[in-house]
Amino acid sequence: METADDTHNMRQEPVALSSTQVEREQGQEVNTSLPIRRSPLITAVTLFYILLWGSAFIATKIGVTHSPPFTFLALRFLVAALCMAALAWGRRLPWPRGWSAWGRLALFGLLNSAVYLGCNYVALRSLSAGMGSIISATNPLILTLVAPFVLRERLTWWRVFGLILGFGGVVFVMVARLNGQSQLDTPGGMLISFIGVLGFVAATLLYKRYPPREHAFVVNAVQLGAAGLILLPLALLFEEPAQIQIVAPLVEAFLYLVLIISIGASLLWFWLLKRGEASAVSAYYFLTPIFGLALAAILLGEPFGPRDALGLVAVAAGIALINHPTRATH
Repeated sequence: METADDTHNMRQEPVALSSTQVEREQGQEVNTSLPIRRSPLITAVTLFYILLWGSAFIATKIGVTHSPPFTFLALRFLVAALCMAALAWGRRLPWPRGWSAWGRLALFGLLNSAVYLGCNYVALRSLSAGMGSIISATNPLILTLVAPFVLRERLTWWRVFGLILGFGGVVFVMVARLNGQSQLDTPGGMLISFIGVLGFVAATLLYKRYPPREHAFVVNAVQLGAAGLILLPLALLFEEPAQIQIVAPLVEAFLYLVLIISIGASLLWFWLLKRGEASAVSAYYFLTPIFGLALAAILLGEPFGPRDALGLVAVAAGIALINHPTRATH
């Protein structure tokens, strides 16, 4: 991915990729031996960026309430891919060269978008948006667990403690939800959502092992287009167009996910990347499930009890510890 010159010697700690944009700069390294100081503007933009991704679960929950999941997601991906392709064409960005490059981005789209979001869209038909955001937040935990074996990255005691705390918090919330009075969350929905997270982690590992050379707009256009084309036959085979309810909430959710999440958040990410602030997302990633659960309670009226709060604090603390910067010893 092309970035500003002042970010070429940076590297991010392992956190997961977002669903509709690449969250890793090409061959860059973040110096975690020094304390990070950010301007108030960078902090505000980063928090807004994470808030957007937390809000995606709300729009998704609304969307799958009025439309079959594969149909809704395939159309979202294809429309977003066309918009991203138009942006890439307008900037005269080069496209992948050779079948290998195209195939790698298509595989990335299969794992990062079709499998991850496909599972999540299906899961959210029997899962609350808040629970979905918490399960999604396990992707940096799982990635940190497998990174020492796949990517030869160091597993520090901070990260071990973060893994225990984070996974413990997720299990705590799941047990609380399943034993509670709410019928929004089911074991099947949780399982499907976790399968999606595994696809997310696989996509992250693929990207870190074989980072594409293309610009972020091109990567997004190809991977979203590939994911849409993969999901479209499933929609045609297993879903009925008559099940789509063309109502205002569906249209609003669709436009929000395409314009604000798939495109707007990608542009916001690129703005941060150009300023060498990719690590800011890692630093505040622990807020994603907090935003997701809070927005689900406020906008959708989903239940939120004391046990949810305790588990959420554990999840957020675990993610924060995983992304804790290690200082070099002299």
